[in-house]
Amino acid sequence: MSVLIYTESENGKFKKTAFELASYAREIANTMGTSLTAVAVNAENAGELAQYGVDKTLMVSSEELKNFNAKAYADVVAQAAKKEGSEVVVVSSSANAKYLAPELAIKLEAGYAPNTVALPESTSPFKVKRTAFTNKAFNFTEISTAVKLIGLSKNAFGLKEAQGEGTVEDFAPELEAGDFAIEVVSVDKVSGKVTIADAETVVSGGRGLKGPENWGMIEELAEVLGAATACSKPVSDLGWRPHSEHVGQTGKPVASNLYIAVGISGAIQHLAGINASKTKVVINNDPEAPFFKAADYGVVGDAFEVVPQLIEKLKTFKANNA
Repeated sequence: MSVLIYTESENGKFKKTAFELASYAREIANTMGTSLTAVAVNAENAGELAQYGVDKTLMVSSEELKNFNAKAYADVVAQAAKKEGSEVVVVSSSANAKYLAPELAIKLEAGYAPNTVALPESTSPFKVKRTAFTNKAFNFTEISTAVKLIGLSKNAFGLKEAQGEGTVEDFAPELEAGDFAIEVVSVDKVSGKVTIADAETVVSGGRGLKGPENWGMIEELAEVLGAATACSKPVSDLGWRPHSEHVGQTGKPVASNLYIAVGISGAIQHLAGINASKTKVVINNDPEAPFFKAADYGVVGDAFEVVPQLIEKLKTFKANNA
């Protein structure tokens, strides 16, 4: 018996979420007095997982699995869980994992608790804390099935080093033709910039910027902070920015450590998509903007005056603390 995690990677490199899952699952394994196993697909350095408490990594190498396929990947993780006799399986809350998890729950006949934000309140009965109502509340969910499937919210636990044994084992799951009924024709990736999904910090702009020609200061602020750029729905609808940058309830959800909103009024759909962010900062010239009620910090002022000054202050701070 062991706790199992599915670790996501890209171009052979583990994503930060893989290490967060390992940190989280290590604590569960300790509580249950068992080991921690990871399953990785086409990844390279399994030793990195050992630094966060993984005892064994099942390495899957397959050209067929080069591109993510929810059905096939669910089959891989399910076979790994059955091989290890895992009673607890943990996945992330990435877009891919949210497609994978329902398929995996069916294969394992497991109760699934997405949006989990803390270690289990108890393991007998197995009870976890989750966000509800678009991050406006919490609930406690008891999973009574033999296998428990947890979807850990991004940045909910953080990284905690805990050396595991770090053994590596080749794993060759048996995949069927039906696993590949959906064919990936092409994959378009944004390169040369931080993606919203992986960003610790997000700088987002709204209609208050008045036009796409003014987006340079958003990109400059993001560059100084090592952040991803994002936008509100009206901005993407107007064609000022690509739809891939649209965050909110109808766009991409954001759970960054820092979210800076510039010229965004704060419609309820936008707030629902970014509520999971730990610290929210808003810059807006309208003191009655709804965003101020949800923000941790607010600046009432003209973005065209505030943001350039903020950029200069940050550059000076970085130069003095290099």
